[in-house]
Amino acid sequence: MNQQATLDQLKALRLHGMANGYEAIMSMPVHLQPTAHELLARLAQQEIESKQNKRTEMFLKLSKLRYAANLEEVICSQERNLTQPQLSELADCHWISRSENILITGATGCGKSYLACALGHQACLLGHKTIYLNMNRFIEKIHQAKLDGTFIKLLNQMEKTNLIILDDFGLQPLNMEARLALLQILEDRYRKKSMVIASQLSVKLWYEYLQDPTLADAILDRITAHAHRIELQGKSLRHKK
Repeated sequence: MNQQATLDQLKALRLHGMANGYEAIMSMPVHLQPTAHELLARLAQQEIESKQNKRTEMFLKLSKLRYAANLEEVICSQERNLTQPQLSELADCHWISRSENILITGATGCGKSYLACALGHQACLLGHKTIYLNMNRFIEKIHQAKLDGTFIKLLNQMEKTNLIILDDFGLQPLNMEARLALLQILEDRYRKKSMVIASQLSVKLWYEYLQDPTLADAILDRITAHAHRIELQGKSLRHKK
């Protein structure tokens, strides 16, 4: 079998990483080409990396993150009440493996959404399926799912998602439908999956925001248990830009 036939077969099997690697190696001078065992190892590694890259691209696309953010660009300082060691501790995403939440609070413009998206981006890079929703979009999705009869499907989708980011929590009032849906989502995910919640309201004001005392107790109990709290401070970053 000639090289072109082998290349065609790899492509037919959708082993595109191996196909690209094989084509590159075959273009090298014969005396520089790896041995059979080395060739197989290199092609297998390239296929693994190719599939990981495609999975990351798919996760990033499906996440619909608000910002193309990454942790390396997050500003850490005492003024912001965010340190580099604190951020580095979250970079390995072990908090997702431990089903922990992150609560980010601070004034408008202080970088809450950017930090949330940076954490979401990092999660995608490390193989965690992620969904970003601001509260307006969350309420719309719940309402639409109730109307068209896909609410159970939506709950199942969210339950299977490793990380859900809820942004602008507290900006828009929640009706009973949204509060009950939020409680159900949190119940399905409790000690199984993680949440990042970003809000202008401090956590102590969330109880009042949720209005219904019984539901507020249940919701906050599931949100705040096993949660990292980041209280961003300092002047608006938008003004600096």
